[in-house]
Amino acid sequence: MSSDRVMIVTGAARGIGLACAQRLVEDGHRVVLTDMDTDAGFRAAKDLAADNDRAVFIESDVSDPLKVHNLVAETLSSFGRIDGLVNNAGIAIKGGSLDMSIEDFDRNIAVNLRGPFLVSRAVAQHMVKEIEDRDDRSRLNTRPYAIVNMSSINDTVAIPDYLAYTVSKGGLRQMTRAMAIELAPYGIRVNAVGPGSIKTEMLAKVNADPAAMNKILSRTPMGRAGLPDEIGAVTAWLLSEESSYITGQCIYADGGRLALNYTMPLAEA
Repeated sequence: MSSDRVMIVTGAARGIGLACAQRLVEDGHRVVLTDMDTDAGFRAAKDLAADNDRAVFIESDVSDPLKVHNLVAETLSSFGRIDGLVNNAGIAIKGGSLDMSIEDFDRNIAVNLRGPFLVSRAVAQHMVKEIEDRDDRSRLNTRPYAIVNMSSINDTVAIPDYLAYTVSKGGLRQMTRAMAIELAPYGIRVNAVGPGSIKTEMLAKVNADPAAMNKILSRTPMGRAGLPDEIGAVTAWLLSEESSYITGQCIYADGGRLALNYTMPLAEA
């Protein structure tokens, strides 16, 4: 299957971002991977484009307006269009209200909330211009545009010693809703995915600690951590025409965690 749709995935050098990029390439789209880790990013794009020209890497820092401008400009130079965006880049700096430095708080917000705002604004401005240039509002489904923000179950529940991370994800959930309403008249959909515990590098230390992993599994009804590919599948669906009447929503891929009001019995080892 092939497509002329072009997608940008931020934080795409590894983990959930890479899984999203891989799924989109498999679905036949052309994908721009972007990350601050240039070595891992170029390797990832090279691997994904091994048999085609459907993946390129562009180094960027989503919290930097100039680099975001250059990311969009280089994407248009490479592929001539932008149809979808996955705002996946994110960090989690530990600290609570009593001990977190202002610098750490600002950095977490800059990447996790300011970054999606900057990239979404730049991409949406381009999309709206194309729609208006074609006078295409009366035919909103002829060329679907979509933005997906990578939120978290922590946009709803909270981790006190990761204050800024939790705040940033709560803000991202609300930004998803506000942008969805603003852009709906143009036929641009904006949604989010809220992962639970996913087997990425961020969860590696927990995986290595049986007691810590048991705590996670005790509050996950499905009894296991999720896989990056599972988040990639949900993200790809939200970018596809199959979800054409969905906007302003967050799909929680969390193994049932947010539905649970207690803990689950653990399986015998």
